[in-house]
Amino acid sequence: KQKIEVFEPETQQPLDLTLMIDSSLSEVNQLGFEADAASRFVQKLVRPGDRLALFEFSDVVTQLAPFSSDVPMLQSALRRIIPGDGTALYDAVYLGAQKLGQNPAGRRRVIVLVTDAGETTSRADFETARRAALRADALLYTIVVRAVKSEGGRNTAGEHAVETIADSTGGAVFFPKGSGELSEMFNRIDRELRTQYRLGYYPVPRPPAGAYRNVEVRVNCECKIRSRKAYFSGGHID
Repeated sequence: KQKIEVFEPETQQPLDLTLMIDSSLSEVNQLGFEADAASRFVQKLVRPGDRLALFEFSDVVTQLAPFSSDVPMLQSALRRIIPGDGTALYDAVYLGAQKLGQNPAGRRRVIVLVTDAGETTSRADFETARRAALRADALLYTIVVRAVKSEGGRNTAGEHAVETIADSTGGAVFFPKGSGELSEMFNRIDRELRTQYRLGYYPVPRPPAGAYRNVEVRVNCECKIRSRKAYFSGGHID
């Protein structure tokens, strides 16, 4: 057991967010719907003090817009997404986390991934991507757009991978039944980001800097909670 030192709402803490849009050929029929839903998400989510950076990924990850609060500029960048070959899923998580980690501390860090969960061309592997998200103190939210509905034609291994990374960081994975539900999935992410709490403690015994630690949060009620499952010591612990 650990003594809780901090328990407070995070609704007013500014956001740094990387929005990663899958632009691989397997997603080409969904790109228009994804861009429109993402545009509405950006308009609703980004408040004064928040910053969002936009990326597309196919065989490589390309930054379309730097961290900014300029909603019209970010929406314009969404219209520049171009389909490409391959799907660098793990690279998208890894590079999104790297970009967030370069920003100043004291802000909530979030990766939002819109993808069919395929993985074909990444240089980073699953564990490298997962640990990068944890080191950046970033929540991973993933919207899995299934172009193929039957399990036999889907990349279920990729779906399991993003579910595992999201669970480790305290984020979540959403599976819209069709393109018409994309906006609702983005709205759910927005609601979650505005209704979170920070729970903090000083580990006893204190681990060496950079140590990998598991953490479990238990509550004495019938509530369902979601929280980070691991962290690297040396930074703040949420």
